[in-house]
Amino acid sequence: MYIMLIAALLPALLLFLYIWKKDAQPEPFKWLFRALLAGVIICIPVACVENVILHWLFVGGEPTTLFGTTIEAFCVAAIPEETAKLIALWLVLRKNPYFDEHFDAIVYAVCVGLGFAAIENVAYVFSSGEGWATVAIMRALLAVPGHYAFAILMGYYYAIYHFVDHSSQTALKVLLIPILAHGVYDALAMSGSVDPVAGGICFSALIYFCIKLQKAAKMKVNELVAH
Repeated sequence: MYIMLIAALLPALLLFLYIWKKDAQPEPFKWLFRALLAGVIICIPVACVENVILHWLFVGGEPTTLFGTTIEAFCVAAIPEETAKLIALWLVLRKNPYFDEHFDAIVYAVCVGLGFAAIENVAYVFSSGEGWATVAIMRALLAVPGHYAFAILMGYYYAIYHFVDHSSQTALKVLLIPILAHGVYDALAMSGSVDPVAGGICFSALIYFCIKLQKAAKMKVNELVAH
């Protein structure tokens, strides 16, 4: 059990440490913990909302077509999860006296995102039975870094909106860009559940997408580190 828990939590911890070390003026631990805790807390209401939407869209069943899995990826997963993360991030930052640098938004967004990803990862690993090790490895390579990258995109545009450009277009990007990235990721990942052939093709596309996503996230990090 302890090995499973470590396997589930370690990817999120390592990614947090990477971002934390990038911060030239590290944020107070209590505020980072608040952001992390916020990401953990939203898991419960998000799961409830997702179950309701899934039942409403597919009448208690599961999607059976690629179109259905794409709808599930966006409407059941990406939109509720990224919306909840943004609300959590806003609640953490709205009265945070230490939110005074561009890169801070990425740090706090990553804390929220990895808090959510860590709990989600624990749920997947512990519910996967004897195949938990394979699940843990695959999610460590794809899913957790995915949530990390979505968080960086959200934090980047949050910083731009807060410090630079208060336009409605930038405000929309704070939520829309992470939703699009998350939705595409999940649509590619879910395709194999309804069509093995298309799933194989989409899995190759998923690997390519994840590589590009991490490169984009790294560029956003490097851009704001300089501010």
